[in-house]
Amino acid sequence: MQASVQAFFEPVTGTVSYVVYDRDGGHAAIVDPVLDYDPKSGRTRTTSAEALVGFVREHKLAVQWILETHAHADHLSAAAWLRQQVGGKVAIGEKITEVQRIFAGVFDLGDDFARDGSQFDHLFAAGERFSVGELTAEALFVPGHTPADIAYRIGDAVFVGDTLFMPDVGSARCDFPGGDAATLYRSAKALLALPDTTRLFMCHDYPPAGRAPSWETTVAEQRRANIHLNDGVSEADFVALREARDAKLEMPVLILPSVQVNIRAGELPPKSANGVAYLKIPLNLM
Repeated sequence: MQASVQAFFEPVTGTVSYVVYDRDGGHAAIVDPVLDYDPKSGRTRTTSAEALVGFVREHKLAVQWILETHAHADHLSAAAWLRQQVGGKVAIGEKITEVQRIFAGVFDLGDDFARDGSQFDHLFAAGERFSVGELTAEALFVPGHTPADIAYRIGDAVFVGDTLFMPDVGSARCDFPGGDAATLYRSAKALLALPDTTRLFMCHDYPPAGRAPSWETTVAEQRRANIHLNDGVSEADFVALREARDAKLEMPVLILPSVQVNIRAGELPPKSANGVAYLKIPLNLM
């Protein structure tokens, strides 16, 4: 069955969120929602997430799932806020526990921070099948960018997270803790072994000059034209290219606030005695 897909592009972080649904008046999943964050003031806003809520209500959809492809390093997740507004289970891949263990040490989160993924309502195993109303769905394990990345195949559409970018942008970095370029290559090739007409939806777009933001492509187009992962690129070539590029990249602007929130399923850190929640900034570590 063909999935209905509505995309929402957030230009500050280049993130694309989605509402995926079977039919008007039916059931939906929300994929990779954004909580707006101003790093200068430390203030959060729900403007981007409110657009998702508006679409869900306009089309009279019952939200079953709020799906995260991974613990993002470039934007804060609005999953917890959205669950309060429209319901649904917040879910991510079961390998999130590896990311939680890594970053619990980075941020010195202490024994009170659970490292078992229990902040999420559901942890998907690789290959686990589920449904979005009348649509059949599957969680596809695609590590490399991080050790916990998951893509979601819902109906005829696949939401690839940061495994692939649009063909003229290529692929995501692999130099975060637990990332690995060879692993990303194999994950991408597993996605590109799907039928040629499979619709692929990106989590980000950073368009070259002269092109408007875009986020939908196909397996056939990626295999033909992806500048990093087309059919003519070997694993060794990709690893050399990716590692050379990653060595020159700066850290994402929002990595420190984002990861602290996203390993908590979009919840802000616990409030201190004065009623204020605080983020930690490790100095001279990253």
